[in-house]
Amino acid sequence: MNVRKIIGWNLRKLRAEQGLSQERLALAAEIDRSYVGRIERGSENVTIDTLEALAKALGVPAAALLTEPPKGAREPLPLSSGRKPKAG
Repeated sequence: MNVRKIIGWNLRKLRAEQGLSQERLALAAEIDRSYVGRIERGSENVTIDTLEALAKALGVPAAALLTEPPKGAREPLPLSSGRKPKAG
């Protein structure tokens, strides 16, 4: 697995574990939502500054985005699409 794919895999996994949409993560990291999607697909060559912003928004060290997933690990599942209903 190349480094861009590893970063994308980890980003999607961490984001989904925290229940964040791409849009919410992008807002927190102050980057474009479509850019988050491209990073997750492994089609972007991410800068260190962007890695740092994403890691900060996720509350993890930047190194967490660079850790190779275990062999045979399943692709992180996406969050369900659509808006969540308002409470109340």
